[in-house]
Amino acid sequence: MVERIAEYEIHDWRFKRLASMNARVVELWKGAAWAEGPVYFRDGDFLLFSDIPNDRILRFVPDLTGLGGTVSVFRQPAGYTNGHTRDREGRLVSCSHGHRRIERTEYDGTITVLADRWQGKRLNSPNDVVVKSDGTIWFTDPAYGIDSDLEGFRAPMEYGGCWVFRFDPRDGRLAPVIQEMKRPNGLAFSPDERFLYVADTGVSHDPEGPRHIRRFAVDEAGRLSGGEVFVTCDVGVFDGFRVDTEGRIWTSAGDGVHCYDPSGALLGKILLPQRAANLCFGGKKRNRLFICATTALYAVWTHVNGAQVP
Repeated sequence: MVERIAEYEIHDWRFKRLASMNARVVELWKGAAWAEGPVYFRDGDFLLFSDIPNDRILRFVPDLTGLGGTVSVFRQPAGYTNGHTRDREGRLVSCSHGHRRIERTEYDGTITVLADRWQGKRLNSPNDVVVKSDGTIWFTDPAYGIDSDLEGFRAPMEYGGCWVFRFDPRDGRLAPVIQEMKRPNGLAFSPDERFLYVADTGVSHDPEGPRHIRRFAVDEAGRLSGGEVFVTCDVGVFDGFRVDTEGRIWTSAGDGVHCYDPSGALLGKILLPQRAANLCFGGKKRNRLFICATTALYAVWTHVNGAQVP
């Protein structure tokens, strides 16, 4: 039996121990055309996120009340960036739709191009990105940024697919690791990095297409196997997602945020008035969930801690 408490939809009693039923979801800011790609800087106590159609990266600084804060422009134009993360040195790593590349912002603010071509052919429009503990950068490359001029620049695909790539900044090698997905989107490693989870939003181009997250086993050399469907979305699609320290998946969906345990059981939902696109754990203890949902930025305190770096 599903229970509803305020914004929370409880599908398993364990969810009450993960999400604070007394904590309300707070709208921190609104005014984006399509908010995406949040990444928290604990060392500076601020959040960066993308507003893709408006071609800008925004910076949110929370206030002492936890109910608001200030938003300013971090970078504009921003190459129509989508997903962001940080590498093991704390530098910002971004997916640029407009430049069709993975890029890194250095400590002095300059931008280094990490990968923009596969065997001489341009990438599509890198979408989301994670960094493994060995420093390798894994990213998805669907074609959403080149499908039209809304989130980048309309252009044809050059290498003929939508793949997931692994980039090693130590030697500059770029290699495809998944080639059979329709529209790979969000991705995350399990806390022990034994599994890689990847969302496929292929239903955006085919009514019968996938709307699920797949799970791949990762060996010590970084090779993938498996790829079974982990969970299928029941409202809209899964886009960006994160994993907590116990391996639970917290993912965006059409009605808000869904939480699954490592077996794939739906524990509960955090319901929002807008479609959620991406999220991340932030705050000093990584126990505050920041959610980019269509035009707004939301946040809610939780009883879990995000398993993200740094």
